[in-house]
Amino acid sequence: MRNKMQELSFRKLFDLEGKVALVTGGAGVLGQQFCKGLAEFGANIAVVDLNGDAAKKLATSICAQYGVKSQGFSCDVTRRDSVKKTINSIIEEFGEINILHNNAAGKSEDLNAFFERFEDYDLDQWKKIMSVNVDGMFLMAQSVGRQMRIQGKGGSIIQTSSVYGVVAPDSRIYKNSYYLGREINTPAVYSTSKAAVIGLTKYLAAYWGSEGIRVNTLTPGGVESGQNSDFINRYSNRVPMNRMADRNEMVGALLYLASNASSYVTGQNIIVDGGLTCW
Repeated sequence: MRNKMQELSFRKLFDLEGKVALVTGGAGVLGQQFCKGLAEFGANIAVVDLNGDAAKKLATSICAQYGVKSQGFSCDVTRRDSVKKTINSIIEEFGEINILHNNAAGKSEDLNAFFERFEDYDLDQWKKIMSVNVDGMFLMAQSVGRQMRIQGKGGSIIQTSSVYGVVAPDSRIYKNSYYLGREINTPAVYSTSKAAVIGLTKYLAAYWGSEGIRVNTLTPGGVESGQNSDFINRYSNRVPMNRMADRNEMVGALLYLASNASSYVTGQNIIVDGGLTCW
């Protein structure tokens, strides 16, 4: 008689059929791809975004394309009452939450303030970004982790960081670099907040490990999404694979971390950066 390991279907390790996945920042550039990837592997999707209309529109599209259940929810992750209301609504709609992709991140409506040089950076602007990138992660992980403990089935929490939470940005690549028509850089608040995500992941992985709740970080490198050619070329020259990422190239790592394929993986930071951080 074949033993249990011999009978295991490795393909099925990635199967998410019947699971409920909550994705924050779900209507964003990467968030949309994450939602679609999880849905294609069978998960029912709670699309959570500050832009509720965009979340609902995406959810409708996911239902039609993948045949899974999907619902859009408006949520301000910086507010405890908004997070609590959203989680209660998701439980009412789906019954449980098995996967949390803690993916929401903020920049600023005032891009001049967001991209200001460090010596002149405004404290209120710093706090505003931190409230989304750190406080929002805390509030959502706290609420969903509590729910996963109540369910008693374990779960997977994946938190999105950035390559600039691991290494410092190379300021040389930003000369004559533009995105959406304006000059850009990577401000210290972004790097600092994304480094905090990795610390929170490690803490929660140890804290909930014995209860079967796995917590890992997904760290994307630079994704091509409308930057000008000067930036793309300079960034690509810093990467061993000599290019920026396509937004779809982050989805495979998420599926691994969300599924039973990573059943013995927790507290880890999966970096998808074309090799940038190996130099």
